[in-house]
Amino acid sequence: MIQADVVMRKVFSAGGLLMALLAVSGCAAGGAKVEGKIGVVDPARVLNETNLGKKAKDSLSAFSKNRQALIEMDEKELRRMEEDFGRQASVLSVTAKREREEQFRRRVAEYQQKAGDMNREVQEKQKDVLEGFREKVGLIVGKVSKRLGLQVVMDKGKGGPTLYSDEGLDITGQVIDEFNREYP
Repeated sequence: MIQADVVMRKVFSAGGLLMALLAVSGCAAGGAKVEGKIGVVDPARVLNETNLGKKAKDSLSAFSKNRQALIEMDEKELRRMEEDFGRQASVLSVTAKREREEQFRRRVAEYQQKAGDMNREVQEKQKDVLEGFREKVGLIVGKVSKRLGLQVVMDKGKGGPTLYSDEGLDITGQVIDEFNREYP
């Protein structure tokens, strides 16, 4: 299962890198030095430390656990079938053994298909929930950035495009506070 923080970092990193490249190319193309204010945000902290982020993670966790419980039930059924076959193998006819083996193979194939489908469901649910969350984060980051007079805000999370930033540029705490006011 893909971690929610990893997906958020990837989504923010791609956007942050694009913004940085556009800002740099704009400076180089104009030939003039552009003065501006830059901020950085750690999206993983926003996810982990906001009320809505915690609710999103809890929702994803519950959904994932539900799907895992269904898979575990099927695994137990397969183990039971295998144990029953092992106990009865010595008294079954060759034809009955073949039928049981074929039935077991079909159930294993069904289980594998179901497990794959459920894994895709979990990933799709993560994607949907995190994209919705990301949109809200973008709105809040925009609001805080305008209030602070920032022109560019970059992702400072692990795996993000920002390798170094002065702590004074970090607006994550302000984004978390504003986010919790907007989405209590």
